Amino acid sequence: MLSRVGSSGLLEEGKEPSVRTINQSNRPFPLRLLQFLLLLLGLGILISFFSMYASRYLKVQNEVPVIHSRFQPCVDKPLSIESWVKPPANLFHKMNDTELLWRASFVPKIKKYPFKRIPKIAFMFLVRGPLPLAPLWEKFFKGHEKLYTIYVHSLPSYQPDFQPSSVFYGRQVPSQAVEWGMMSMCDAERRLLANALLDIYNEWFVLLSEACIPLQNFNIVYRYISRSRFSFMGAFDEPGPFGRGRYNQNMSPLINITNWRKGSQWFEINRKLAVDIVRDSTYYPKFEQFCRPSCYVDEHYFPTMLSIESPHLLANRSLTWVDWSRGGAHPATFGKADMTDEFFKKISNGKPCLYNNQPTSLCFLFARKIAPSALDQLLQNSSKFFAY
Repeated sequence: MLSRVGSSGLLEEGKEPSVRTINQSNRPFPLRLLQFLLLLLGLGILISFFSMYASRYLKVQNEVPVIHSRFQPCVDKPLSIESWVKPPANLFHKMNDTELLWRASFVPKIKKYPFKRIPKIAFMFLVRGPLPLAPLWEKFFKGHEKLYTIYVHSLPSYQPDFQPSSVFYGRQVPSQAVEWGMMSMCDAERRLLANALLDIYNEWFVLLSEACIPLQNFNIVYRYISRSRFSFMGAFDEPGPFGRGRYNQNMSPLINITNWRKGSQWFEINRKLAVDIVRDSTYYPKFEQFCRPSCYVDEHYFPTMLSIESPHLLANRSLTWVDWSRGGAHPATFGKADMTDEFFKKISNGKPCLYNNQPTSLCFLFARKIAPSALDQLLQNSSKFFAY
């Protein structure tokens, strides 16, 4: 007999528990609520993934320029030998003299070049300001662009105004003030050499002034210099007051009076001697301290040093013609009226000299001092005088 549950918790007889009561006490978790919670969980996961992706994407977008700039070499072509030996595109730099000379003194240990190298002549102009004879040089250089480079050292205050079409355009090197007869003159020459040495293709180095002109066409000049076994720097042991008379005993024992030499400031040297000059720290202090006016250091420093270190490489003469016959501290200057056939024949038919230890009548490739007034006459007759 059935009983039901009374207030005491016992089943009362004759009663069955209702279905509703059983369903309410044993009903599972509502299905709709479970579906809703699962949907929220899925949305949360989806939003999380989206946020992570968006954050990473925006970060990459913001950093693209920096990453591209920093790792550009990885994107570019691999470095080649041409990229290492390519001449500087711009002569302007911020190196001081110490840094410049150090950089220019680098010498390849393997002498054979592993690339096609056409050696060039570096024409180095040491000037105060303008180059009044530049149009004549333009004619001389025309058509030979792969065989030369130009470097101009002027006073820092001078602002050149060459046209972009000129061979002298953009060829100024960072310069400093120069005083005649002082070590600053040799500093300027070393500065020119150092800048020219940065171009691995430069093999020969010619120092010129604004008063210099070429006496031969470019082909003759290039063959003459490139085929010479010697560099053209005068180095004479002159016993008089303008030679040994300028020697200072304080230079010994590094430099004895028997080592003392004098020569022209205007020289041509090969790459080996150019490197020797820019890296010198042995002779420079002696000349800076003890060769002061009336010891004109630009006439003695390089001739003496190279005569001690490499006398077998010197032709012991200059390629630049000058006339000292009028006396004085400076050579004679020649103007428009002097520019005649006779004048240049006198230069070419002068005293013979040695070229590669053989006699020759072709001794000079350049001449100075030529006044600006001579320019028009030279331009009109350059083909007749010089064959260019």
